[in-house]
Amino acid sequence: MYNELPAERQREVEEALQHDPDLAASCADLLLAQRALDGVRREPRPETSEAILRYSRTFLARS
Repeated sequence: MYNELPAERQREVEEALQHDPDLAASCADLLLAQRALDGVRREPRPETSEAILRYSRTFLARS
């Protein structure tokens, strides 16, 4: 979203972050949370995929 701002607005955001450590910390926390969520959404753990596949095979066994 930051990259979509006009250059003047980007400078304003940067200045605000430099002068408000609480705002900077909050933004950093949000960025880290977003990165974690993106990783989970895009890269399921192999164990999770395997558990889903094992579960789906139980439906075939019951037929």
